[in-house]
Amino acid sequence: MAEINRPSRKKIPERRCVGCGEHFPKSELVRVLRTPEGEITLDLTGKKSGRGAYICRKAACFKKARKSRRIESSLECSIPESVYDIMEEEISHG
Repeated sequence: MAEINRPSRKKIPERRCVGCGEHFPKSELVRVLRTPEGEITLDLTGKKSGRGAYICRKAACFKKARKSRRIESSLECSIPESVYDIMEEEISHG
């Protein structure tokens, strides 16, 4: 019996939003990164080195994650309010 060659489906990586807890394709989320030097930044490429947490681009999710300190918990560090303000501005206009 001949085997049928089916086109393989490429697995799309998914990540969970720390704000709402829903799973999304990795490309739809924004990665918040803690670099090895301890700097907190947004990694829009998703390829920089460091510990990351993912959040959707919805302002409500970001506010929820900020209020409950979920990003800090995921990154295992504290985040100054000024950095949160910069991240909120970039996410809402990005």
